[in-house]
Amino acid sequence: MVEPTQHDPERADEARAGEAHEDVEYEDEEPRNPFDSPWFLPLMLGAFALWCGYDGFVSDQYLDRPNTLWFNRITFLVLGAVAVWLGLRARREGQAGPGEA
Repeated sequence: MVEPTQHDPERADEARAGEAHEDVEYEDEEPRNPFDSPWFLPLMLGAFALWCGYDGFVSDQYLDRPNTLWFNRITFLVLGAVAVWLGLRARREGQAGPGEA
């Protein structure tokens, strides 16, 4: 048993480790990498939607396969709508002041 006046190094290390994670403050509130950016997902979905739109409406590569053609057309519409919605959310998040998002 440890007396109250003795120093217990294991408990002191645990307490310091817990405090280190709670007290971390960053200098800026900007994302740390591109994957944390609010624009990453809308841009990726938009690019994929454009790819599917090209295959579904412009290219004549899949004219002999109607299932693939319709998949590309429907995917273009769905992903395009989701990309626009997420883009509007990212824009609103960018316009909001600190602590308002």
